[in-house]
Amino acid sequence: MFKAVARIFRTPDLRRKIGFTLGIVALFRLGSFIPAPFVDFGNVQTCLVANQGTSGLYELVNLFSGGALLQLSIFALGIMPYITASIIVQLLRVVIPHFETLHKEGQAGQSKLTQYTRYLTIALGVLQSTTLITVARSGALFGTSTVAECGQLITNDAWYAILLMVITMTAGTGVIMWFGEMITERGIGNGMSLLIFTSIASTFPSSLWLIAETRGFETFLLVLGVGIAVVAAVVFVELSQRRIPVQYAKRVVGRRTYGGNNTYIPIKVNMAGVVPVIFASSLLYLPALIAQFNQPAAGETPAGWVTWINNYLVRGDHPLYMLLYFLLIVGFTYFYVAITFNPEEVADNMKKFGGFIPGIRAGRPTAEYLDYVLTRITLPGSIYLGLVALLPLIALVLVGANQNFPFGGASILIIVGVGLETVKQIDSQLQQRHYEGLLR
Repeated sequence: MFKAVARIFRTPDLRRKIGFTLGIVALFRLGSFIPAPFVDFGNVQTCLVANQGTSGLYELVNLFSGGALLQLSIFALGIMPYITASIIVQLLRVVIPHFETLHKEGQAGQSKLTQYTRYLTIALGVLQSTTLITVARSGALFGTSTVAECGQLITNDAWYAILLMVITMTAGTGVIMWFGEMITERGIGNGMSLLIFTSIASTFPSSLWLIAETRGFETFLLVLGVGIAVVAAVVFVELSQRRIPVQYAKRVVGRRTYGGNNTYIPIKVNMAGVVPVIFASSLLYLPALIAQFNQPAAGETPAGWVTWINNYLVRGDHPLYMLLYFLLIVGFTYFYVAITFNPEEVADNMKKFGGFIPGIRAGRPTAEYLDYVLTRITLPGSIYLGLVALLPLIALVLVGANQNFPFGGASILIIVGVGLETVKQIDSQLQQRHYEGLLR
């Protein structure tokens, strides 16, 4: 293992790529601590200390920004606008035929879709930065009376100050998007995924240390042990796949023989990745967001529906919240797999190149068989996603460590997925140069 790591740094090209990636990651983390214009950095830090952990409403966005959201930094929005834009463009392929046509055109069409994603990212950056600044001005960013406890977070309420803050945060989103593309082009691994990986991993040390301080060393060891077990289980499931054998008939063209080889279609247990967890979290945050903007004035009684939402759909330890969260993840898993894996398209491509599944006729029977397998393998995958996503909520009930419990939900899924993909890329590049990979 150590010899393989040494070979990485003895390979000039690979060493340069890793160095470039680490440099971009360092710049990304530096921008997470630079406050936006007209933000009182001292009051923000006071609020962060007074409210150990994030409020449930902004937990996911703050996680993906590496804590930059609640610091109101120039990179406060993080990579979340790009993730949202990418998912929207991917979903629009089902609705807009032009997008599906571009997807099938190859490199030129993919470039066009990427351009649309960039434009949508900037638009979402403007929208989300405006919402974030509005919430910060109202004092509801930390879920408490911010003005009374910490003072004003924004020192200037003039229109030009708000406009400058919106422009700065939106520009920060554009810079992060450029960072990700540069890592993909000149570094190692997928740039956007690595930036998300960095944001999540940066919160682990402080979260674990806070658990040790507030809950004791025994709870810290318990959380650490659970984390190691969860990571091992997630790695096992993420690498699990159903391999459907495919045979290609031999074709003689002139003096050459094509085909005749055997291969397989890998269908992963978790085909949807972390997207269903993001969908479910975002959908469950909507009622809380609506209720937050309909809070009554001091001395008034809140409306019945606001009270119901605050009692059942805001508290993560409530059984109804957990049940809805789990069911939404299962439903979104089936939905996302259905739009990303098209059995009819796969069957048509196999038929076009003379491929067939042994014992299954080519064409429609093949598509029906693939759909049959996919539907049944998605069920354990969706249940697995739901259970992993519920880990922080279970931790809240058992040890009261939800706000600082790092080993659960989207965080572990992303870290394991990105880590495995990056290691595979490094391994393949080492094999090209030394005939030996990173792992034997």
